[in-house]
Amino acid sequence: MKRKTEKEKMSDECHLCLLGLIFFSSLLTGISGVNYAHVFISSGENVRLSCNNALHDCTSTTWNYNRFRDSAAVELIAGGIKKKDTERHERLSLGSDCSLNIRNISTEDYGFYRCQQWTGVNRDQQQGPDARVYLHVLQVSSSQTEISAGLSVTLFCQLYSYTGGSCDDWIRSERIQLFWVNQAGVKLTRSDSRYQILSSSDHCIITLNTTLLNEDDNREWRCEVTQRDQVKTSVTYTVKSSEILIILKTAVFAAPTVILLQIICARRAERKDSQQPEEIEINTIIE
Repeated sequence: MKRKTEKEKMSDECHLCLLGLIFFSSLLTGISGVNYAHVFISSGENVRLSCNNALHDCTSTTWNYNRFRDSAAVELIAGGIKKKDTERHERLSLGSDCSLNIRNISTEDYGFYRCQQWTGVNRDQQQGPDARVYLHVLQVSSSQTEISAGLSVTLFCQLYSYTGGSCDDWIRSERIQLFWVNQAGVKLTRSDSRYQILSSSDHCIITLNTTLLNEDDNREWRCEVTQRDQVKTSVTYTVKSSEILIILKTAVFAAPTVILLQIICARRAERKDSQQPEEIEINTIIE
């Protein structure tokens, strides 16, 4: 019987180590339930959160929700049936694949969602690991409700997220970036003297301040969020000059002209009124 060389023994030991690592890794995955996804969505859109641990039907499916790490979990779906005592039950629905559908996303929807499968007579036996979904909502708002050329406007772009810590730490660990781009898709930077761009790591927010020009009507600025250099979602802000301000400006410039015309018409009317009785009286005397 041929004896193995030292080199062959070392090779066998390496193979065993690799198999052990693979097996141990699979055990850790099963125990800790490492099964999660990050979903980025813009406010006002619809979203579908996948439940990739679903069984053959959805009668065992439960969806829970946490907005903050220390907040109590809210049960949205139990046994495949939507709970009606939740604030947003009208916007929720369960897909045929047990996914959770949310219509008209708002900043109230961001947070941590957990899909579980419970079986047994009392539904007290969990099957498989949790399917975890972190929902992040991007929203853009303006400091002005009525805008026109010459006014300063600030646009706020905020990413609402279930971070469980500081936004700055989470952004670094997940390589998240928030930035503004123009209509051509060119990233706006602080070096551009026309724009003042500020970011707050505490609240995952980036602001864009500028003074509007006449040519800015219908101009678009877009806020984008990327994860590991891939665009996840974006919100576009379109500049629309306020019709109210335009009407007011027109009225201000036109007011003197209107008043002058009213004075002229009034004087002419007075002259007609004063002449008309005289003609009648003269005609009467002649007759």
